[in-house]
Amino acid sequence: MAVDVPRSELLALLRKAELFSSLLDDDLAYVSERIELLTEETGEELFARGSKARRFFIVRSGEVGVFRSDEGSPEGSPERELARYVAGDVIGDFDFAAGSALDATARALAPTELIAFPGKGMAMEGLATEKPDAAARILLRSLSMVSSRLRSTQRLISDNSPWVRELRRQIYTDAATGLWSKVFLDEELPRRLEKPTSAIMLKPDRFKELNDARGHQAGDEAMSILAGILVQETERLGRGWAIRLRSNETAVIVPGCGAEEATAAARRLAAAVEALELAEFQGPGFAFTASMALAVWPEDGDDWKRLVEDAHGLLARAWKDGGARLYRLKRRSPRPAASGGVGR
Repeated sequence: MAVDVPRSELLALLRKAELFSSLLDDDLAYVSERIELLTEETGEELFARGSKARRFFIVRSGEVGVFRSDEGSPEGSPERELARYVAGDVIGDFDFAAGSALDATARALAPTELIAFPGKGMAMEGLATEKPDAAARILLRSLSMVSSRLRSTQRLISDNSPWVRELRRQIYTDAATGLWSKVFLDEELPRRLEKPTSAIMLKPDRFKELNDARGHQAGDEAMSILAGILVQETERLGRGWAIRLRSNETAVIVPGCGAEEATAAARRLAAAVEALELAEFQGPGFAFTASMALAVWPEDGDDWKRLVEDAHGLLARAWKDGGARLYRLKRRSPRPAASGGVGR
């Protein structure tokens, strides 16, 4: 029988599973829609020994025991209790991650409420089709779980394995636009910095008007065109990464690029956005402009993560100030100072 769980509690319970510990908030929200909420009476089985681990469980309330008869024991011999799980505990995640057969039986020791993933009638194959980036993150975490517990699997998850490289590619790529993802910006790019490195952030103005008038499909098509503009600029520069931060916010990160070269690149990007012909999406007279922010590491800040956060905040300010402008981040002083801008 299904049970109602407050959303905040549900997300907190899902975070307890190692498989979900590295998921983005949007991914976790998606996973929360692909679960099954169960109640089990005392003595009911969650799974039986010998069955394949096709799902795992998180205990919301109650108690679950895991039992197994000793090898070679006659049928009907007493079972030995191996473990007991209470509220907040995760059951069977490692077997699910490894895709192995279960070597024990689990039963409710009291009326128990559980979260099961994936839900009845669902499978990881479906998740991989619907949301491949989230599925890739879960699969990569499963590899990490297996490798940390079974040393013999290290050869299987070598960084040189083609299938692991493919998983990494899916994690670090935004499926909708083909740009690098925010995960790449946070996890991988900091290891590739080269003094100076410029961060050019861009948000198209009037994007909501497009979505409201023509729907999200038109917005998705426009984002694909914008992605092409960003990639073309990295190709022109001969280096750098075009990144989708979130929604319609993007960035171009360019190593070995100072403020003067980055400013010229930003102005080219702004001009290209303004030159887009989007009449087929919105109608005659519609055009984008660009809100932009520019920051140079380490000139504008030694801490790369903080510099990116500050530049993103400055991008939001440029948009709120009416758009069609480029603001340059200023190095923080000992006392916090307002960021300044340079007009276009």
